[in-house]
Amino acid sequence: METNGDVIRPTPQQARDALADTERIRASTTALSATPWPLWFTTALTLYIAAVPPVYGGMVAASEWLLPKAAWATVMAVMTAAYLALFAAAASSWKKRTGVALRLDVLPKRATVPMAVGLPALLVGSAIAFRATGEPVLLLAASAVGAAVSIAFHLTFVRLHRKNS
Repeated sequence: METNGDVIRPTPQQARDALADTERIRASTTALSATPWPLWFTTALTLYIAAVPPVYGGMVAASEWLLPKAAWATVMAVMTAAYLALFAAAASSWKKRTGVALRLDVLPKRATVPMAVGLPALLVGSAIAFRATGEPVLLLAASAVGAAVSIAFHLTFVRLHRKNS
C-alpha cells in the first residue's frame, strides 16, 4: 500500500502473525489433502474383502469343504476382529494426522451407495451360488472382483478427496 508516495511496512509483530497464518493454512491444506485410508489399511481391507467369499463359502457349503464348518466360522471371526482392530487404528491415525474424527457419513453418496449395496451382494451372493452349484470358481471370481472394487473405490475416493480440497 502507498500513502502519499510512502510505503507502509508491517510491524515485526504483523509479519510474524502473517507467517503464523500462512503456517496454519498450510497445515489445514495438508490435513484436507490427506486420505483417511493409509496404504497399509487399504491393502488389509482389500485382502479382507478377497478372503470373505471363500471363507463364507466354506461356512455355508452344503457339506464340509476343505475345512470343517467350525474352522471356517473361527477364521471368519478372527478375520473380522482383525479388520475391526485395523479399522480402529486407521481411524485413530486419521484423527492424529488431521485433528478431525473420521466420519463415513460425509463421503460422497454417488461412490458409497453403489459399493454399500453391490459389495455385500457380491460377497454373500457368491457364497449362496457356491452352495447351490458347488463350483469354487464362483468364490475365486468374487474374490477377484471384490479386490478390484476395493482398489477402485480407494482410488475414486482419493481422486474425489483431492478434487474437493
